[in-house]
Amino acid sequence: MMFSTFPTTTTTSVTKPTQSTNNNVSSSQNVTKRLQMELMKMMGSKIPGISAFPNGSNLTNWVATIEGKEGIYEGLRYKLNIQFGNDYPYKAPTVTFTTPCFHPNVDLAGNICLDILKDQWSASYNIPTILMSIQSLLNDPNTSSPLNVDASNLWENQEEYKKVLLSKYRQATSKK
Repeated sequence: MMFSTFPTTTTTSVTKPTQSTNNNVSSSQNVTKRLQMELMKMMGSKIPGISAFPNGSNLTNWVATIEGKEGIYEGLRYKLNIQFGNDYPYKAPTVTFTTPCFHPNVDLAGNICLDILKDQWSASYNIPTILMSIQSLLNDPNTSSPLNVDASNLWENQEEYKKVLLSKYRQATSKK
């Protein structure tokens, strides 16, 4: 009997990353670079009443603080959460109040109705721009497009509005 031996070959399949995977990695790296640059800028600039830093080591989730300027919100301090997606800066981050905020353009879940966070977003905006816009919105709400109808209806009566605002602020901040 004659046996013939055939060499056996092993084939190894190597899967190349798809274009989509490469784009996601590249996009993520671009977001990281942009956020590192913005962090350095935030650390170097001292904008009154505004601060923001990454939440721990997660560069795409930031904790921010704004203080009300002169007017009804003067002296009140609010914490916000900023969540950046892989498409930042081409798409606005998601910004929400974590300290409850009684305001015509802020709903009970902390969502904010502000044009630059929606349809007026531009890639040239940055974290200070966002926070200064929110700080400005506090004393200059858009009552024609309210998220909180009760706050919007009360806005015209500034004295009563301030009483309700301070009462709600004290309730929210004393729970901590």
